[in-house]
Amino acid sequence: MSDNPYNAPPQLTADEDHPADPREGLSKPPRRFSVIELLVVIGVILGLIGLLLPATRSARPAAYRMQCSNNLKAIALALHNYADKYDALPPAYTVDADGKRLHSWRTLILPFLDHQQLYDQIDLTKPWHDPVHASIAQIRPLPYGCPATSVADDMTTYLAVVAPDACLHPTNPRPLADILDGLANTMMLVEVAAGDAVHWMCPQDADEPLVMRLGPDSKLAHHGGTNIALADGAILFLPDSASATTRRAMITIAAGDTVE
Repeated sequence: MSDNPYNAPPQLTADEDHPADPREGLSKPPRRFSVIELLVVIGVILGLIGLLLPATRSARPAAYRMQCSNNLKAIALALHNYADKYDALPPAYTVDADGKRLHSWRTLILPFLDHQQLYDQIDLTKPWHDPVHASIAQIRPLPYGCPATSVADDMTTYLAVVAPDACLHPTNPRPLADILDGLANTMMLVEVAAGDAVHWMCPQDADEPLVMRLGPDSKLAHHGGTNIALADGAILFLPDSASATTRRAMITIAAGDTVE
């Protein structure tokens, strides 16, 4: 008679002969960084930051200077487009019957800077600071602001060089043919220091004394000098060490002098 299989003694399997480790099948805890490894990683990150920050600091002034050059280029082009239409550069400012200043050349060239709508809101028969212009005066149009200069939103550091013998005449249009020293040798626009900034609508610009004193102590927006626009539309960087002879030669339009 066979044994009742239900009463048979349990047979141990091979695995039961060697019970499994209860820890098997459980996920292993993640490996933790040691303090030394963390310090190494932090050191690498700080080293990379140290390498990148100087490059960032040097790139930003260069970008600001380039944007400033582009601004002056746009303004110079607008002046030339004005001259193409009216056969002369605009006067530095308009005047009323009593000779009082009304509006700047910066206002007169607005249509050539794609600001026709803004220009149409300005009453050229009333002074720039008349209450009728109060809301308009608060808006400094592009491209009259240098990104590297900290001035109020309605101020500009882009001035024309103005004198009876300079690129822009105070009250009369200036035909380009009058610039006998050569368009490429004559300064038309100059970027001045923040302390010399003017309201963008104000009929005030740079005379010879102002251009002559733009030196190392002027706190210019760009290290080592300032951007200028020549009468031919070219943009140059005028070193703050430029001699008085060079500056004076670039200001006059028909003195027969040469730029060093």
